[in-house]
Amino acid sequence: MSPRADGRVRYAVVGTGARAEMFVRALVLDHADTTELVAFADVNQARMDAHNRWLAELGHRPVPTYPAGDFAAMLDAERVDVVLVTSVDVTHDEYVVAALRAGRQVVTEKPMTVDVPRCRRILDTVTETGGRVTVAFNYRYNPLHEQVRRLLAEGAVGEIGSVHFEWLLDVRHGADYFRRWHRDKASSGGLMVHKASHHFDLVNWWLAATPVEVYAAGRLFFYGEDGRRHGYARDYDRAYGSPAAADDPFALRLDAHPRLRELYLDAEAEDGYQRDRNVFAPGVSIEDDMAVLARYSTGATMTYHLTAYAPWEGYRVMVNGSRGRLELEVTENDFVDRGTAGAVKGAALHGVEAPPEGGGATLTVRPFWQPPRQIPVERRSRHGHGGADARMTGVLFGGQPDPLERAATADDGALALLTGLAANRSFETGRPVRVADLLTPR
Repeated sequence: MSPRADGRVRYAVVGTGARAEMFVRALVLDHADTTELVAFADVNQARMDAHNRWLAELGHRPVPTYPAGDFAAMLDAERVDVVLVTSVDVTHDEYVVAALRAGRQVVTEKPMTVDVPRCRRILDTVTETGGRVTVAFNYRYNPLHEQVRRLLAEGAVGEIGSVHFEWLLDVRHGADYFRRWHRDKASSGGLMVHKASHHFDLVNWWLAATPVEVYAAGRLFFYGEDGRRHGYARDYDRAYGSPAAADDPFALRLDAHPRLRELYLDAEAEDGYQRDRNVFAPGVSIEDDMAVLARYSTGATMTYHLTAYAPWEGYRVMVNGSRGRLELEVTENDFVDRGTAGAVKGAALHGVEAPPEGGGATLTVRPFWQPPRQIPVERRSRHGHGGADARMTGVLFGGQPDPLERAATADDGALALLTGLAANRSFETGRPVRVADLLTPR
């Protein structure tokens, strides 16, 4: 997008939940010389008002607010150049398509959408309009993940034969997906789409490959109504105002987080959305324990496991090749203290991480017939997904160089989705799923 006469590109944000704040701060603080925030759109006026109050705290004027139904009118009224989509996942395609047809560019949070028809609709609209969609896969911008990309591209392990990828969400962070709208698979696509699309995109990017076939098994084991058998459940529907939730380590205390209180508790009267549901209450339709076996266009395979109820948080990636093996292990925190378990991961808002609790990272290359080689890793920031958010917005808003091609396209967004969507189909059928039978990206 070419900047206007004043040198700045005009941005509007649709969807003013917690994740929007990272983008808003980047626009008005970090990249104010090249960008201008000009409008908010949302289904909830109270949330937009909260973001305008926070803008005032940053010394920025309030911006006009629009009901989501007036999204198209907003684009013209505010002369929007680029739309930032941070709404509920199932609504992404609505705004992406409308913006493209109005001749605007789009940056959308991951996942790009939640199912095959919506994905096809976005890809078809990109083709029809010639417009551009960028998917905010911030994990690509994590320094550790960039190091892995470089090492593999340089041939550190030779031709890649297989990948094993294990991701653990602890009982603080993992539980949070079962309190909010993500617990509804129709809204989020489940954790195979909402969460694992990050990880599937990394593997596509690292391997320079596309998924061909997926077999998967997943179930709701720990959370949900049936999870009451494990002995942790308390008898309440939502935490706020419930005596039964007072000392429940799985309860979110909205009134203890001023930002979350403003965005959700104080906004409930408008849309009835409750951010602090009981993780063991009825209505959970997503899985919490998932295993995937995927085959790629290069012939490589991946085994992947996502656990959403672990005692510690982190991940392990092992890449086996014709010249050796690469191993990445990251500990985000090594345990969850019962006294702080009811907090959102890290702080009040998404992507703002807690101080290290036994955290650390190691990156090792193990060549054949040589001692293992420890690769020095950059000290990770504890803010914004290990510093990835700031690096991502530097590319998206600041025009910083991107030699690793981290800015993900709509096709990249579709390919990340397809592994998760194929896994979801395999959950249902118990059979392997050919990705081409779901959708063939352009």
